[in-house]
Amino acid sequence: MIYLESIRIMVEEHENIRRMLKIIREISYRVMTLGEFDIEDIPRIIDFVRTYADKHHHGKEENILFETMNKTIEKLAKSGAITGMYIEHDLGRLYMGNLEKAVNRYKNGDDKGRLDIIANAISYADLLDRHIEKENTAMYRFAENMLDSESKSYIEDECKKVEDYASKEGLQDKYILLLNELERKYLKA
Repeated sequence: MIYLESIRIMVEEHENIRRMLKIIREISYRVMTLGEFDIEDIPRIIDFVRTYADKHHHGKEENILFETMNKTIEKLAKSGAITGMYIEHDLGRLYMGNLEKAVNRYKNGDDKGRLDIIANAISYADLLDRHIEKENTAMYRFAENMLDSESKSYIEDECKKVEDYASKEGLQDKYILLLNELERKYLKA
């Protein structure tokens, strides 16, 4: 039961991110088993993660939702729950940086780069799947139930600005097309 449009959109974005996590797992499996995969798809996945999941989605969470929650819900701020969300976002960024380095090593002939590709890709996928579950079932509900109407209006207005800009830039369309393409390539038999 989600009332804020901004949170409804974030939950929808979570579903798109989870779609990418399935692709990441499948490519990791193929890297491990010497199956067929295109190494050039991994930088495209990194771009999706950095732009769609991190800059766009996590940007709204960190700069608008969590910041507002930290300021207005003292009990939640003191519990460390919001700090935990920031830490997990940062850990995801670390995995993506390490994944990028591993892909470059592999492309430059270091076959052992496969190990770091798998380790960082699977670590990211596992982290984000658990992270999304916590946000969907706890953090977003806290926001819905504990924020005052003024804070909710602020979140709605600020998130709408981000969405309007993203729409103008074609961000959703670009990354949904990428998701659809990679799902057809790696998940559809």
